[in-house]
Amino acid sequence: MVRAYILLTVEIGKVQKVIEEVKKIPGVINADAVTGPYDAIVHIEASDLGELTRKILHDIHNIDGVIDTTTAIVVEMEEEE
Repeated sequence: MVRAYILLTVEIGKVQKVIEEVKKIPGVINADAVTGPYDAIVHIEASDLGELTRKILHDIHNIDGVIDTTTAIVVEMEEEE
């Protein structure tokens, strides 16, 4: 399982609609509007990197109002002994 945070840049006035559409995508854990350099953050999971890429490129990028995405893949940190 792969988890990631996707930072979205969205057209002015379309953030709420984009978040509503993103939440319909299978695998989306949460989506929130935020302040700062990005307009929304999406927490998503997929079975592998290929599926994650398809969700980003085919599902999220095709939502009206999405300008750009930045993806941060969650890494599992093992404690050193």
